[in-house]
Amino acid sequence: MSKILISTEGAISFVYADDLRGILRQGVADIKRASTVEPDDSGGWSADLSPVCGPVLGSFETRSEAILEEIKWLEENRLI
Repeated sequence: MSKILISTEGAISFVYADDLRGILRQGVADIKRASTVEPDDSGGWSADLSPVCGPVLGSFETRSEAILEEIKWLEENRLI
């Protein structure tokens, strides 16, 4: 389930998912990358949240685990 944050000024923030694409047509969209999930030197996966002044999370065994932790961090600290 996707979470959506609406600020008191009316700005909408969410982690992009194709099923939420219609929200982008509700006004001027400003899409920004919050992180990158890439293979790391240990053979696992890391989520680099430096674009939003966050940490590098990982190493995780799978890419999907890194993405889940990335979203969890964003929900707890940044976006939603």
